Amino acid sequence: MRGALSLLLATIVAGCGYSSKTADSEKVPLNESPATSADANAPAGALAGPVLQKLDAPPYTYLLVKTAQGETWAAVPQAAVATGANVRVYNPMLMTKFESKALKRTFDEVYFGTLTPDGADAANAGGPATADGSNPHAGVTAPAAAPVKVGKVAKAAGPDAYTIAEAFAQKDALVGKVISIRGTVVKYNAQVMGKNWIHLQDGSGDAAKVNNDITVTTMDETAKGQTITIRGTVKTSKDFGAGYKYAVIIEDAKIVK
Repeated sequence: MRGALSLLLATIVAGCGYSSKTADSEKVPLNESPATSADANAPAGALAGPVLQKLDAPPYTYLLVKTAQGETWAAVPQAAVATGANVRVYNPMLMTKFESKALKRTFDEVYFGTLTPDGADAANAGGPATADGSNPHAGVTAPAAAPVKVGKVAKAAGPDAYTIAEAFAQKDALVGKVISIRGTVVKYNAQVMGKNWIHLQDGSGDAAKVNNDITVTTMDETAKGQTITIRGTVKTSKDFGAGYKYAVIIEDAKIVK
């Protein structure tokens, strides 16, 4: 995923805007996945440090983290993390005035993210603490996931089928339409903002022109490295602020078996 960020909870306002007030368990209407490099939208670089407080509100765990920049609330998929454990929150996305109905409280600021980078083992990214409250993996950085090698992927069949490069080239004409794209999953973040986020490549396009990789949101499950066909609605010019913009994104997609 290009850019930085990726995760969590919001409601649509005026078409492509959003409000952070939504129930923890609700499916999030926000269908955009700001792409991700770890810690991109975290305060001054990295959202990492010991856990001062933990609040469980399935499907999320809220953690008050003592970062180098101060105490910060983070929300991650439900996890067994003990107070005092050192954690690192990857792909954090800031939500302001976020209302957790499960906790009956509103967070002025909370960063939604995950405790593992894409494809990494939980133990290497600050995972659960031991019984005595210590974390045997404290300070250990998870190894970077090996990049997926993508060759030329056969184009999906049907009149609504496009390559990724074609989708970018014809984006203005395709906006609002449902199209099919076949490609290889080069990045996959599950259950972020109530959806699964996919980055697809099919061997078309040019990385230098930023038209070889497309972001997809879906409720369906897949895995990094799989070649799949998706059908979803084309949206364009999505701007989430903080420099996270998408020329093209495929929303509410279904994975075609």
